[in-house]
Amino acid sequence: MRSAKIVSAFALVLLSFVFIVPFIHAAAPVVYVIPVKAEVERGLQAFLERGFEEAEDAEAEAIILEIDTPGGFVNAADGIARLMNKTEIETLAFINPDALSAGAFLALNSDEIYMHPNGRMGAAQIIDQAGNAAEAKANSAWLTSMENAARSSKRNPVYALAMADASIALPELQAGDGKLLTLNATEAEEVGYSEGTVSSVDELLALKNYDNAQLVSVSETFSEKLARFLTSPFVVPILLSIAFLGLILELFTPGVGIPGIIGLSSLLLFFYGHLVAGLAGYEAVVLLVIGFGLLATEFFVPGGIIGFLGLAAIFGSILLAGGDFQTTSIAILIALIVASAGMVILLKFFGKRLHLFNRIILMDATDTESGYVSNVNRTELIGQVAETMTALRPSGTIKFNDERIDAVSEGRFVNPGKSVKIIKVEGSRIVVREIDQEGEE
Repeated sequence: MRSAKIVSAFALVLLSFVFIVPFIHAAAPVVYVIPVKAEVERGLQAFLERGFEEAEDAEAEAIILEIDTPGGFVNAADGIARLMNKTEIETLAFINPDALSAGAFLALNSDEIYMHPNGRMGAAQIIDQAGNAAEAKANSAWLTSMENAARSSKRNPVYALAMADASIALPELQAGDGKLLTLNATEAEEVGYSEGTVSSVDELLALKNYDNAQLVSVSETFSEKLARFLTSPFVVPILLSIAFLGLILELFTPGVGIPGIIGLSSLLLFFYGHLVAGLAGYEAVVLLVIGFGLLATEFFVPGGIIGFLGLAAIFGSILLAGGDFQTTSIAILIALIVASAGMVILLKFFGKRLHLFNRIILMDATDTESGYVSNVNRTELIGQVAETMTALRPSGTIKFNDERIDAVSEGRFVNPGKSVKIIKVEGSRIVVREIDQEGEE
């Protein structure tokens, strides 16, 4: 009897394992959805790095990149592509609706591509900051990157090249003869640049058999949104221009006032954005503090060298914080030009109100309206007759009513003792003409 109970209990435990273990192994997979919105820049790269790190920590099955971007900057796109290629998690690009320029490059670096019915992908020619086609060297490197991205995902690279090179003719897709390739959802699926067309993330999950997946949406924090704005290559020159102009204006006015506060705030916003975006380390902030310290020392220990080192430290800290040397250098150059133009305007219209300018530039003018006269203009001498005391060659001395006067002839030589008539007075310049014996000029 006891043995029968033991057997029954053992059977019950065994059955429990049979029914429970499958449910344990059938735990819902984790899928992360990370938006790739707006411009592709370094702030977006920092946001994606956080999202990928969270997905890896959660042992996610897949990462869906919901792409809607007009493109962006090559350096940021390269960094994001390396991030995508490094992870072991499956990456799915959902183009909803646009993956243009750098966005197309990112899509090609994913494991699979899916498009919204209204989706577009392509138009990936590299351009410079002036909006013109980039130089041959940069364009060649970008074409190679596009080709490699297509080959790595086992896609025909000719379409990727046609997206970046308008000279590649694909008449069936209306590309070539100066027109870049841009694929719609149907065309992308036909040429193997899309695994399917879906209208939403939910449809994509169903298509990939992730219906029961635990969906985790990664969104930008306020700090990350602010950092993306502050690190934009279009905003950075504005911040630095305001910073330089405000600090220079404060330098030439007494006390700590509004210009200095505005300038310093702009500079701090620049560093804050780059710190939050992960582009700058605290070493850049330390170098900035050292630079301002050296500039402050220059006021007490004049000589110029310490001040120059301070300026070098400040510019070095900005370059260090910017992450990309070329882009940051251009931003600094633009800011210096704007600040210089601002100084010229301030000097012209507000020079007398600026404290330090009065120490290095003479602002006072001695004009006639203020009662200043450089020389007495003796117009009453015009028409008077005088006698030359010295030869006029053509300058010399004449005598008028016992007064010695410096004068010049009209150009001819005049001997001493000759009668001359004063015909013109121009300030200190008195012009005379010789009179012959008959009294004729």
